[in-house]
Amino acid sequence: MTAAEAAVPAGVGDGAVLVTGGTGGLGGLVARHLVEAYGVRRLVLAGRRGLEAPGVAALLGELEGLGAEVSVVACDMSDRAAVVGLVEGVGADLVGVVHAAGAGDNGLVGSMDGARLDRVLGAKADGAWYLHELTCERELAFFVMFSSAGGSVLAAGQANYAAANVFLDALAVRRRAEGLPATSLAYGLWDVATGLTEGIDGDVRLMAARGLPALVPADALRLFDAGLSSGRAALVPLAVDVPTLKAHPGVPHALLRDMVLPEAGPVVRSRTKSADPAALAARLTGLSSEDREQALLDLVRGHAAAVLGHSGAEAVPAERGFLDIGFDSLTALELRTRLGEVTGCRLAPTLIFDYPSAAELARHLRQTLFGDDVPADDLSAATADELFDILDGEV
Repeated sequence: MTAAEAAVPAGVGDGAVLVTGGTGGLGGLVARHLVEAYGVRRLVLAGRRGLEAPGVAALLGELEGLGAEVSVVACDMSDRAAVVGLVEGVGADLVGVVHAAGAGDNGLVGSMDGARLDRVLGAKADGAWYLHELTCERELAFFVMFSSAGGSVLAAGQANYAAANVFLDALAVRRRAEGLPATSLAYGLWDVATGLTEGIDGDVRLMAARGLPALVPADALRLFDAGLSSGRAALVPLAVDVPTLKAHPGVPHALLRDMVLPEAGPVVRSRTKSADPAALAARLTGLSSEDREQALLDLVRGHAAAVLGHSGAEAVPAERGFLDIGFDSLTALELRTRLGEVTGCRLAPTLIFDYPSAAELARHLRQTLFGDDVPADDLSAATADELFDILDGEV
């Protein structure tokens, strides 16, 4: 018996399964898997754009070719009335729910306002709650929610998205306590293009360089089966490259620390390999202005390459713009933090926008450290959220 066959009670193929976010990249893969591995013969795929979603015609053709009866419904999961109509439209044959709908609007906690919270929590958290309310009296075989490891171990800058996903995990625990089926899968990124992954290539590279690569779809679907058959409310299907995680110079995330440092005791490693501002200043003091700038250029290029996951500084051209080589808001903050630690300088969150190439940034660091009659930057009003706002308009 396969993991998929063990996961769902017999007869589920006779009913209908609702997949929210079903017209997206992940939803489409799950829909195919439900047909092929679970024998589902009736699918209702819900998405914000319904039949207007890219690739939906091809998906329909493929699923119908596999013998499934498929309906595509346009539905805003943040609208309770719309979700009521969706569930009622499926009818009494509903035997399973996969809630894979979601929306992104990345930003740090300080940048969040009502609109940004509503956009992300509405599709994922509100939608999950409405589905819970509207199906809790039904005899469902499964109620699966796609949460995200963004609520635990992934990159920063996902304040609203992390909150929405943790809500799903908590809802699964509540449903299980009430004797209802529930499985919340806090996935890491899948190696699939989706609406949520547009524009975050830099984050994907950064996470892979830190030992958290994207999941291959076949592996992600096997973890779907394993999670569904586990009997547990909330799990984290996450790919972890332990050798890379151990090799990364930064302090590992607290939830992954045991994989890197199995021995007891506090973590004392610095985030950077050589964060000694006094030693750097002493080394640079004896150099000419030109040599200082070259040394700082080597420093900037080395740290920029490390942030982007490259093996050496040669991957970062001195004159080419940071944004052109793959930096985004999160990797920019990582570089700013690294350089702040190693130089001892208080650097603006908008650093790579103000000094958009390695050469310009090295020149700025030389001026900051040694004067050259350049006034210090006024950083009193700078916030990390400025970087998100600037880059949103630039990238």
